[in-house]
Order: sequence, then structure tokens, then C-alpha cells
Amino acid sequence: MSLRIRLSRGGAKKRPFYRIVVAEGTSPRDGLFIEKLGTYNPMLPKEHADRLVVNADRIKHWISVGAKPTDRVHKMLASIDLMAKFEYRDQPKKSAPGQKRQEREEEEAAKAAEAAEAAAAEAAAAAEAAAAEAAAPAEEAPAEEAPAEEVAAEEEKSEG
Repeated sequence: MSLRIRLSRGGAKKRPFYRIVVAEGTSPRDGLFIEKLGTYNPMLPKEHADRLVVNADRIKHWISVGAKPTDRVHKMLASIDLMAKFEYRDQPKKSAPGQKRQEREEEEAAKAAEAAEAAAAEAAAAAEAAAAEAAAPAEEAPAEEAPAEEVAAEEEKSEG
């Protein structure tokens, strides 16, 4: 059986009061518990000494035996230096994407990186060409430019 250190609610309507208890993982929230370890009263100011009252020795004992605190209790125990700071996950493991989707995303990222590199290379080449044109002395422009068909024909002859 898995043991949990968790909050058990008490108090009146809109006046919550919690007991910090050790209970089996399958028992109901306000049901049977093994041992009461402390109390938490969220209605008191944060600086008040009675807001969070715990029996540190018993909590350490239950943790050493294998009881796991819930996220909320872990955060409370971290605030009084009984446990390491609680780290929230950005994305729960259950909703993480599958292996195939991760592979597709990696391939898409690689293609995007290649495209960005190619675009950067083209931009650099264009910048070099513009710099070379600016640095070169202005040559005389021909009086009439040859029609596009003649230019294409000359290129084919030079290639063939």
C-alpha cells in the first residue's frame, strides 16, 4: 500500500481548516488516516505562527518509511525547510507528445534550421555583391542592351 502525507479538510463552509495526515493512497480525502502530523489554517495571515503547525520528527519518520507527500504538502514542507524545494513541471508527463511526434518535430526543426542557414548565406552573398558594386568604379553602360532572346542564345552557345 502506498502511503501519502496529505491534507484532510475540516472546518465549516467557507472557513477551511486542514489536518496534515498520513493515510493510505486509496482512502478518501476526509476518511480514515493513520496518524495526524500537524495542522494548516489558511484563514490566518502568512506570518502567524499557528498557520502551519507540524511535528517535524514524525514527518521525517514517515518520509523515511516511504510515505510520499502530495504536491501541496511538499510545498508547505519546503517552506519550513523539511524537504527540498518543490519543482512544478511545465508539462505533465501524461500529456507529453509521443515518440513519433517528437521525431517529426525534430526533423521539422532541422529543416527550418537548414533553410535559415541558406537564407543567411544568400543574404551574405547579396551583401558582398552590393559592396563589390559600390566599391567598383562605375563603367560606361552600353548604348542599347541586347534583347533577352539574344542573351539567352549566347549563353546556350557558351555552355554547349
